[in-house]
Amino acid sequence: MRLSKYYLPTLKEKPAHAKIISHQYSLRAGLIKQIASGIYTWLPLGLRVLKTIEDIIRDEMDKSGAIEALMPCVQPANLWRESGRYDDYGKEMLRIRDRHEEDMLFGPTHEEVATDLIRDTVRSYKDLPLCLYHIQWKFRDEVRPRYGVMRGREFLMKDAYSFDVNYEGALNSYNLMYKTYIKIFKRMGLTPIGVRADTGPIGGNLSHEFHILANTGESTLYYDNKFFELLESEDVESLKNIYAVADDMHDPKTCLVPQEQLNVSKGIEIGHIFYFGDKYSKPMKASVTSQDGKNVNMHMGSYGIGVSRLVGAIIEAFHDDKGIIWPEAVAPFRIGLINLQTKVTEAADKIYKALKSDEVLYDDTEGSIGVKFSRMDLIGLPWQIIVGKKAMNENIVEVKNRATGEVKEMQIEEAINRFSTK
Repeated sequence: MRLSKYYLPTLKEKPAHAKIISHQYSLRAGLIKQIASGIYTWLPLGLRVLKTIEDIIRDEMDKSGAIEALMPCVQPANLWRESGRYDDYGKEMLRIRDRHEEDMLFGPTHEEVATDLIRDTVRSYKDLPLCLYHIQWKFRDEVRPRYGVMRGREFLMKDAYSFDVNYEGALNSYNLMYKTYIKIFKRMGLTPIGVRADTGPIGGNLSHEFHILANTGESTLYYDNKFFELLESEDVESLKNIYAVADDMHDPKTCLVPQEQLNVSKGIEIGHIFYFGDKYSKPMKASVTSQDGKNVNMHMGSYGIGVSRLVGAIIEAFHDDKGIIWPEAVAPFRIGLINLQTKVTEAADKIYKALKSDEVLYDDTEGSIGVKFSRMDLIGLPWQIIVGKKAMNENIVEVKNRATGEVKEMQIEEAINRFSTK
């Protein structure tokens, strides 16, 4: 993509209302633009990151056996009255009324819709286990939306819903999703920590939050330092049993982990999984015939990942004083190609044409060298190929690793071969 043909409205100064790094850099790097409190337009660069995160999530969810669907944003209130949550959910729910005077709502979550979908079509244990997921926009009317996409009112979420005939099956589904979440976050270059958590308004009695470590995190995590050893093995039962909790769940009186073995860190929540049995299937009459011929309520679980929240969380975990440092797996472009002067345009064009254009953001604009360098550091692409006067005289370019700052000189053909993908 040629920058001269792209829409990338970067900002030089830090916006006064943006308090944390991810919000500042999201605005300055041209990822988002606020149109109302907690509501944002996703600009082209930010949308590329969002779509890349979606693709990773979708791929691992499909590998797990979950099946993608798409449930509506606007839901009828009667489904929530059936489950008993309509009056209990609170002011975060955006309640609306259509022209027929029917009570509706903009979905903050989709347990009721998923339960309603399955109760009309699944009748036998032979149809289970089943896990459906979708990636859809939600709305929660936060009292104080803040931190940009980290705590907005409108947000993109991947949520999945599992259905099983009994607890044993539901636990298998839960464990499978726990393992799938580890794979998803590790593919993004993150190190997730699964902590036991309160179930909140979702309900149920088994719940884990997934966090990443960040100094600006809202949560305080307490975890056994053996957690990371087990994370590599992806041994779900061992990970679930190791001591790892957040905030008020930590009780020094009952914590058996030796003090020197207990880590205390700030973290950002990026995912949450729940098992809640028949909390929804019972009141909504979602039952199946079991293998012994009995009519039983389905056992359910739900599994959420904050897709848009992840953009902010990744920036919080990967940045410096110059800008964002995207992990290669989620970067909007892999390479920033910088043409420093008109005389080397032929060499820069040659590199651009040799590489995949959807992996390269080519700065072919007119402007000062300082602005070009600052802008490319700000948007944080993993690699920079810098084409200066040596390209014309000696056929040499500089290749910079954004994360380490290391710069190497390479022959043009060597640089092309280094970044060519089959």
